[in-house]
Parts: sequence; C-alpha cells; structure tokens
Amino acid sequence: MALQAASLVSSAFAVPKEVKSNASFKDSSLFGVSLSDHLKANFNSSALRSKRESNQRVGGVRAQTMATASPAVNTATPEAKKTLRKGNVVVTGASSGLGLATAKALAETGKWHVIMACRDLLKAERAAKSAGIAKENYTVMHLDLASLDSVRQFVDNFRRSERPLDVLVCNAAVYLPTAKEPTFTAEGFELSVGTNHLGHFLLSRLLLLDDLKKSDYPSKRLIIVGSITGNTNTLAGNVPPKANLGDLRGLAGGLNGLNSSSMIDGGEFDGAKAYKDSKVCNMLTMQEFHRRFQEETGITFASLYPGCIATTGLFREHIPLFRLLFPPFKSTSPRALSPNMKPEKGLLSDPSLTKSGVYWSWNKDSASFENQLSQEASDADKARKVWEISEKLVGLA
Repeated sequence: MALQAASLVSSAFAVPKEVKSNASFKDSSLFGVSLSDHLKANFNSSALRSKRESNQRVGGVRAQTMATASPAVNTATPEAKKTLRKGNVVVTGASSGLGLATAKALAETGKWHVIMACRDLLKAERAAKSAGIAKENYTVMHLDLASLDSVRQFVDNFRRSERPLDVLVCNAAVYLPTAKEPTFTAEGFELSVGTNHLGHFLLSRLLLLDDLKKSDYPSKRLIIVGSITGNTNTLAGNVPPKANLGDLRGLAGGLNGLNSSSMIDGGEFDGAKAYKDSKVCNMLTMQEFHRRFQEETGITFASLYPGCIATTGLFREHIPLFRLLFPPFKSTSPRALSPNMKPEKGLLSDPSLTKSGVYWSWNKDSASFENQLSQEASDADKARKVWEISEKLVGLA
C-alpha cells in the first residue's frame, strides 16, 4: 500500500507543461537543446571543417587560427547541462512507509538523487538497500525533527554537500493516538506538533529562503503531506476527537505542559487530537508559504492526502485491532491509490499538478483533484497567526 501511495507524492513533482516540447518543429527541443540550435550547430561544424581543410591546403598559419576557433555548438552546452542534471529532492522520514516508497519511486526514474533525511541512519541505509535503491541515487543524512538543533545541523550539512535543492518533501510524522500523557521534543514542545509542524516549519524556512529558491530546476517544489483526519468537512475528519486549534493559546504558550497547555487549543492532552491539530498546521503553513513566496520565487507549494496507509510505521502506536482490521477496509476506499499510476507519468507528463497552494487528492482511477479544505484548515487569518507564533517558537523572530 505504501508503494502505491508513493505515486501520490511523486506525481506532485510533475514538470510544468511549458518545459516540454509543445511548439513547432522549429522550436522543439531535445534534452534542453533546441532542435534548431542542434541543426544549426551541426551545419556550422560541417562548414567549419570544410573551411579548415581548405585553409590547411593554403597555409599552416591560417589553418591553426581556424582550429582554435570555438565551434557554434558550445553556445548550447550550458543550457544542456542545466536541463540534463538530476534533480535533488529531500524526503523526510524516508526510512519506512510512504517516505521510503517515495524515495524508491523517484530514484528508480534515474532522474532524481534522493536525500533521505532520517533520524536513524543505520535503519535508513538498511531500508534503502532492502528496497533495492541504487547507491548512486541516494544519500542518507541525519535529521531529527524533534530537535531544532538537529534541523539546523542538517541544513548546515546539506549546504556543505554543495548540492542544489530542487524539491523538499515534508513527510515524516509522529502519531501517538493511545498516549495518555504528553511527551516532548528537545526544546519542550509537545512531540506531535513539535515534530510534525514546528520541525518541518523550521526546515522549510531555512531551506526555502537560502536554497530552494536558488534552484535552476524547471519545477521547484515544497510538498507537505497532509491528512484527511485534520479536515473536518470529511467523514474521517469528524471522527472524535476532531481537530480544532481554538484561539492558539497553547501554541502561543509553547506547548510545554507547564505554564501552558501541551495542546494548541489550550485543552487537555489527547494524543490523537494532537496529531490531527499538527496536520491542520501543516496545511495552513503550506497555504501561507504560497501567499508569501510563490510569486517571488516561482516555487510550487502543495499539500496532499496520500490515503490512510495503516500498515506503515506511522500506526505502530495504534491499537492492534485497528492495525489488523483497517488496511483491508481502506484498500477499497475511493481514495486508495491505483497501482497503475506510475511515478514516471506524474513526474514527466502531468501538467495539472503544477498549481500552487493546492491540497491534492486522488480517486480510485488515479485521477487527481483539488480537495476542499475545511473552514479552519483554509482560514487565512489563522494561517498567518500560526506562522507568526511558529516563527517565535523556532527562533526566527
């Protein structure tokens, strides 16, 4: 199921339609070099050879001068290199479940180098090897989203690698639905919101402003994995406890459970609700990124619901009965992913996924559609407040 769901994430990497050839023969391109330039270069090279051979018969000095001239084909070389290079994508939580399936799907296209950003390096290496990912197509790097220091260290290490960043996928998540008492991140934030939202918020802010926006790749993206459970205009989103951020008093207080509640809305701790609230924050953050940076940077910001994949590690803390009964039930859901949807198709030929600020879903026929967010998950004023409080909590304001 996770392998199937990976195409939801990977299909969101679609290269914009205008990048591909859709013009006349004169303007068509092949691997970033226009066909007209290619023919022109071949013609110029042939003409140059003929002239050089003629001059060699006339005199050595003239022949040497012509031989050192730069052939016309070199004018297309920089553009060809820029277009031909592999894309670089950071996927958080790539050692299992949807993250691993996404890493595998992208790496197998041969068009991406995947940075597997994971807390457990050995687990990630073993997972990549077990999945059959070619070594040249991935790099494992340490990232613990429950530590803001670790997030900053990851960003420093990534920059030292001198790789350009083209796509960031915020996938990792903590889900503790049966927890009776809160646990906390290194900085003292409730673990679910601290990891799923605040860790990804800091990572996205640091990499977006200094790395992602500099990418020369045809399609730059920041993708945040959402959840239907935080969307209260759906049947699943109305299963108690329902997501509700309230007036954000708990978030503003630091979610530390001491001088403030560990819950965003200031209420009593509930592990399942904490996860749902974090997903509302994820979807609000995606929209705020879109409003603040899309026009300036050209980056596509999107969220998506990949389907409930109850067999992955995300559900390791759920009751055994749920893990036993839910997967076969969910596999018949209209939103379950079709195995016929190949990552290559989404990556290369789906122009519908280039729209920014969208929360995507897929139906049983693998057709994408813009999912309707709940009133709270699309509240622009609340998104701005979550953004401003989050900046203070992670030390950016």
